[in-house]
Amino acid sequence: MAKIPDKIETWQMVEPGKLERASIAVPELKPGEVLVEIAGCGVCHTDLGYFYDGVPTVNKPPLTLGHEISGTVIAGDKKWVGKEVIIPAVMPCNNCPICAAGRGNRCLAQKMPGNSMGIYGGFSSHIVVPAQDLCVVPDRKGIPLANLAVIADAVTSPYQAAMRAGLKPGDLVIITGVTGGLGVYATQVCSALGAKEVVGIARNPEKLKRALNFGATHVISSVDKSARDVRDAFRSYGKEKGLPVYGWKIFEWTGTGAGQEIALELLSFVSTLIIAGYGMQKNEYQLSRLMAFDANILGSWGCLPKYYPEVLKMVLAGKIQIGPFIETRPMSQIKQAFDDVHKGGLDKRIVLIPDF
Repeated sequence: MAKIPDKIETWQMVEPGKLERASIAVPELKPGEVLVEIAGCGVCHTDLGYFYDGVPTVNKPPLTLGHEISGTVIAGDKKWVGKEVIIPAVMPCNNCPICAAGRGNRCLAQKMPGNSMGIYGGFSSHIVVPAQDLCVVPDRKGIPLANLAVIADAVTSPYQAAMRAGLKPGDLVIITGVTGGLGVYATQVCSALGAKEVVGIARNPEKLKRALNFGATHVISSVDKSARDVRDAFRSYGKEKGLPVYGWKIFEWTGTGAGQEIALELLSFVSTLIIAGYGMQKNEYQLSRLMAFDANILGSWGCLPKYYPEVLKMVLAGKIQIGPFIETRPMSQIKQAFDDVHKGGLDKRIVLIPDF
């Protein structure tokens, strides 16, 4: 069994845009908490929003970012010690009206590493977390434990969005941002859940071709196209395939103004638009169209911990592939990793492995 450390080694955001290596205290374990030795932590665009764009965190810097975490429990409740786990990106209190209503993924008292757990986050050697919602990994099927970190947001958030939309076998799906860090999993999730059509929209032609191998049934490039141009290309495909213009479930994963404009343009009769990507821009939309279409616009945040075991099963069964979309690097390269992801153009999600 791993030794319980005297200190947690970590990379702190001391202010937006500045990282420093630090040694911080191991907090006293409270009843129901465990100490996890971190195997890997994924670099999410949410982290970059905090770091580069000044998107506010609940707890103010200095703090450690990182919320896609996998690892091994080394202290705390004896029934947990020695277990390999995935730490949910958002952990509800499970004791409030929102949680009781089944919406604990947006619990107002939730704990999110790298945001609302004091100074503690995933770009560290260890972290103390509540045990009640941890996802146990009983058999990794040869997949490195570090790689499973991406389940904690990149894979489960699309699953939560699908549940929010009430996705069922035979449904018609559109995904904007299909080539992005979560879009690559959204196609696979929707396909695995039985969607009849999964139309992917994005800019990069090569990545769009790749999407056809991972759940997408058709792709549309938005390069040099207005939102209406994309809509017309979509309708042309639908007419060719004999598909209706109504009843589609649209998942907006870009978080960009252009992506959201396309998603809103595609919203039609008895359709549902799920806003899952985050951006700071504002949009203009004629709300009366919702009345005329009898359509829905919904938000989706994080994922309920209860869904994690099901998503893990899908990954271990090969229904959702994570390996082709992951690149591992030593955590000592965190500054370069942040910079590389911020610049864009990477084909894979970076998972940082502690090497303190």
